[in-house]
Parts: sequence; C-alpha cells; structure tokens
Amino acid sequence: MQVTRQSSTQKTRAAFRYEVRYKRSFLLDVKRLEPAARKQIQQFVFEDFYQTTQLQELPEFRQLGSSKIYYRFTLDRYLVSLEVTGQIVKFLRVIRKPDL
Repeated sequence: MQVTRQSSTQKTRAAFRYEVRYKRSFLLDVKRLEPAARKQIQQFVFEDFYQTTQLQELPEFRQLGSSKIYYRFTLDRYLVSLEVTGQIVKFLRVIRKPDL
C-alpha cells in the first residue's frame, strides 16, 4: 500500500517538486511511536516536509553507504530513511536513534 500526496503551489515559494510516497513499514512505524513523538513526526512528514526545496536542507541528511538512492536524516531523537529515485521521495522507516 502506497499513499501518494502532492503539494499545492504556494504563493511565497516555488511549487514542491517531489512526488512523495510512504511505504507501509513507515506508516506502521509512525503508528507505533509514543504520542508526542508521533505528533512531531506526522507534523514534519505530512506537512512541514512540503516546505523543503532541497533534500540537503534536512537535518543531518546523509547517504546510506555507497547507495545512490538511500538516505537518512534525523528528526529529534529519530532516524528517518528515504529512497530517492528521480523526483520520487519514498519514506521507508522511522526508528529511534540508538543511545550511545
């Protein structure tokens, strides 16, 4: 099951240029989060992310290994993984950062 959402054009910024999809495992991860964290993740992923003009703007945005399509970024105490293929961004997983 994939949910696709495209943003609307905003007057102050250029149109969002990515097609966004959510993998089922990502949606299940979000559902399992504690309520405060779930609210924060949902706010960012389903709303604030559409204000992003470049993926490199995301906090601690990094490529995973030598892969050209898999990336991750951090959101508070959570790691969010992405698959980026052309103009399609797919949210894959969200997990709590390990305590070091």
